[in-house]
Amino acid sequence: MLEQLIDPAAPQVPVMVQGATGRAARQHIKLMLGHGTNIVAGISPKAAGEVQDGVPIFATCAEAVEGTGARVSLPMVPPMSVLPAAREALEAGVRLIVTVTEGMPVRDAMHLHALIREHGAEWTGASSPGLAVPGRCKLGFLPDACLALGPIALWSKSGTLSYETALRLKSRGLGQSAWIGVGGDAVKGTRFADLVPLFRDHTPTRAVVIVGEIGGTEEEDLAARLAQEPLDKPVYAILAGSAAPEGKTMGHAGAIVSGGKGTFESKAEALQSAGVHVFRAIPPLVDRVAQDFQKETA
Repeated sequence: MLEQLIDPAAPQVPVMVQGATGRAARQHIKLMLGHGTNIVAGISPKAAGEVQDGVPIFATCAEAVEGTGARVSLPMVPPMSVLPAAREALEAGVRLIVTVTEGMPVRDAMHLHALIREHGAEWTGASSPGLAVPGRCKLGFLPDACLALGPIALWSKSGTLSYETALRLKSRGLGQSAWIGVGGDAVKGTRFADLVPLFRDHTPTRAVVIVGEIGGTEEEDLAARLAQEPLDKPVYAILAGSAAPEGKTMGHAGAIVSGGKGTFESKAEALQSAGVHVFRAIPPLVDRVAQDFQKETA
């Protein structure tokens, strides 16, 4: 389903939003609709039968799927409600869950991971800022000011660092072919390595920019996959947290270095060995990407 979302030639995927009548959800539904997202249903038992910004509201996910054919769900609910909301969506037949709520309990995330496997579905999150294909769809709260159609696939853990990266690239005339926020939690669905096969033959993408960080082994796992299955297009990465002390969580639940693993050095070495251009800060990464594209078009 994620592959269909990023395919500009594929039909628009029908989306439903759980918790659709909440204040934040109402605001972001308007923004997502304005970006072309095919939102066909909202879920809110107390508002069932109403229409909000042109979107019909249903009492349950099952009713929404039956009535609209929704295949993707965006639960915009509090942390303790993410798991039951996702479970309801999966049981209704949804194929992709995108969870943007921060603070989902680790135990709930582990349970959801098992449910996703059980249903043969896909999950992007936890704590994802969302995903987007500019001009086609946006799920979550990626800032419109940072979005522009272009040749760069942006894969990110951090939300705020990816916003700055996207905005700086956009200012140099380099927008996004797709933007996937995988989130920074330790227990999650889509990981960087999972995106490699989706973008190998993704024609709109001419380069990949990764916003990674210290902690865990996700970047090392990506490097291992790239070594086995090269993308055949340039890949650039920023690794945040190079000065973080060992054993201290820095911002994200997954951004912790322990036992010598997950360090900036280990990640940089692994990625560089797979042909990735690695940077410690956003400005030099943006300069290098812009320079390389200038050479390509010269």
